[in-house]
Amino acid sequence: MIRLARYLKPFTVVIVFAVILLFTQAMADLSLPDYLSRIVNNGIQQSGIENAVPQAIRQSQMDKATLFMSEADAAIVLDHYALVDRDSPDYDTYLNDYPTLAAEPIYVLIDIRASELDTLKPVMAKALLAVSGIEQALVDPSSAAASGFDLAQIPAGTDVFAVLPTLPAGVRTTILDRVNQRFAAMTESMISQAAVGVVRAEYVALGMNIEALQNNYVIRTGVVMILISLLSGVCTITVGFLSAKIAAGLARNLRRDIFTKVESFSNNEFDRFSVSSLITRSTNDVTQLQMLIVILIRMVIYAPILAIGGIIKAVSTDASMWWTIAIAVIALLSFIAATFSVALPKFRIIQKLTDRLNLVTRENLSGMMVIRAFNTQGFEEKRFDKANRDLTDTSLYVNRVLAMMMPFMMLVLNGVTLLIIWVGAHQVAESQMQIGNMIAFMQYATQIVMAFLFISFMFMILPRAQVSADRIADVLEMEPAIQDPKNAKRFVTPFTGVVEFRDVNFRYPGAETDVLSHINFTAQPGQTTAFIGSTGAGKSTLINLIPRFYDVTGGSILIDGTDIREVTQQDLREKIGYVPQKGNLFSGTIESNLRYADDAATEAELLMATDIAQASNFIADKPEKLAAPISQGGTNVSGGQRQRLSIARALVKQAPIYIFDDSFSALDFKTDVALRKALQEHTGESTLLIVAQRISTIRNADQIIVLDEGKIVGIGTHDELMETCETYSEIALSQLSIEELAS
Repeated sequence: MIRLARYLKPFTVVIVFAVILLFTQAMADLSLPDYLSRIVNNGIQQSGIENAVPQAIRQSQMDKATLFMSEADAAIVLDHYALVDRDSPDYDTYLNDYPTLAAEPIYVLIDIRASELDTLKPVMAKALLAVSGIEQALVDPSSAAASGFDLAQIPAGTDVFAVLPTLPAGVRTTILDRVNQRFAAMTESMISQAAVGVVRAEYVALGMNIEALQNNYVIRTGVVMILISLLSGVCTITVGFLSAKIAAGLARNLRRDIFTKVESFSNNEFDRFSVSSLITRSTNDVTQLQMLIVILIRMVIYAPILAIGGIIKAVSTDASMWWTIAIAVIALLSFIAATFSVALPKFRIIQKLTDRLNLVTRENLSGMMVIRAFNTQGFEEKRFDKANRDLTDTSLYVNRVLAMMMPFMMLVLNGVTLLIIWVGAHQVAESQMQIGNMIAFMQYATQIVMAFLFISFMFMILPRAQVSADRIADVLEMEPAIQDPKNAKRFVTPFTGVVEFRDVNFRYPGAETDVLSHINFTAQPGQTTAFIGSTGAGKSTLINLIPRFYDVTGGSILIDGTDIREVTQQDLREKIGYVPQKGNLFSGTIESNLRYADDAATEAELLMATDIAQASNFIADKPEKLAAPISQGGTNVSGGQRQRLSIARALVKQAPIYIFDDSFSALDFKTDVALRKALQEHTGESTLLIVAQRISTIRNADQIIVLDEGKIVGIGTHDELMETCETYSEIALSQLSIEELAS
């Protein structure tokens, strides 16, 4: 993947924006359990009362509460409350909210910052609990000792809260010490939760509508949760769109560059990468990467944020149960590591087997006529079935291993949920945890497990995508053996087309011996130079060196005195009209195939080319004429017609050099003669290089070069070679009688 990382650079801004959205989504998802906890703890258990700092409190109760505060704390508390009585300007407004105001003055909380509220919470909570404890002890003296308030030293029938300030310092200190000892055994959350009950009782005493207060809190918190969920949904949809857009753009760029790179390959590279493999790399492998990018952006970036955030949130909710999440995380990581250590080696095998299946399929489809001719359908079916079964069996093995992940994830998730409920229930029973906190902790644990589940999805596709990325990178990083020079030359002007081989040697990559050895000849413009020899003599190899489909391994090839390796491949091939040994047509029409050589050619030039190539007759017989359709590979025309259209396509180019690589083999003798005569009449100034197997095709050539085992064994005209070259005469006599050769 690192080798292809540069392809993500054009999408950097979009990726950064997607990451921001994912972070926003994760924060939104992580905040939902906290709000649910508030609904349970504050909205349901605490009747909508959020903390121990009352919004309003009777003056009499405030006076009692300040008795249990230090002078500094009492001053801070009173600074944040405003006393409201009948003389206050906003009396009527507060009377509607607090009906008890009609009977006595009240203190109303002034709007304060969160930090100031946090300062007041422990002070008010302890003071209100102390007041409540004393009031309970006065009502039920038997509970005094249990509550921590022993009032034995205060005379019966006296106002305790009036007497407390007048008691000797030692007595007051003893009472306050006992109060503090009672609070020392409680956690801050327990103190706050216990004080909420006192605040609720105070609200009832003030005449407030507790039910409305509770409903408003639940509805308000629920609306916030809905808005957060909507925000998370918007982020999810947007990231999904962006990830698909990035992945599609990446796949488009990869396919474009693979195709461009393959177009620059010489035959050396095609010998290394098979056609079926290149097709697989530009389709299946690119698709694997496209899927990976979608998952990578959508899940893999989101999952770590969710996992880390969930762990932090869970620990902050209740640090005592951290070990339950640790067990789940360790179990998940161990299982994922074990699973992919087994599955990973199989992914590279799958891609190779996909190549093999494509190869077998391609060979069967392209060679269907041969298969039927030899009645080998059964053999080919078995060959395809083996390739198909090998791929299927390996894929099934990997999928069976990966299929175990989801059940195991669910087992861990359900197991950790039960563990949290079991441990949390005990803590709730011991007043060490609130029910809402336990529910929130359970949801955070679920989010953490789900985050690892998302990561496991990435692990399911990453190994195979990594293999695909390496295969694509191998193509993109392959440097063609044939490259243009840095300081390319231009052909001399005017261009004539003299082709000269100077002591040329060539051997295929990896071969131990030369295919061509010490080849020397010159082909002049206005003349026909023909090549003949037995099968495997090196004729097509020699011809393929001229357009640099291969580069010579020794010597040099010059055109008009310029080494062809010193000019660009485009400039070189612009001078050549090439007809391959196997005529290859493209899907489209006859006209589109002819214009492949020169898109700007006029219709008259197209018709002239077809006349020379002896293709006019069968084109005229078609109702659509030049607009007649051609199927892929030219399979809807005969071999001879396909060959003539290939020749016509080369002639449209009107090149100074023409190469015909055994391009007349599918023509009958009459058409062959007519075509060669037309070539001589219309390409008189061009250099013609013809590879042929038939003597009749080349006997009138100005120069015939005879090859045998990669060496030139004869050069001359037909008559000269019949007298001086034994190899040529043997080939000639094997095809024609002495009388035919003499005529």
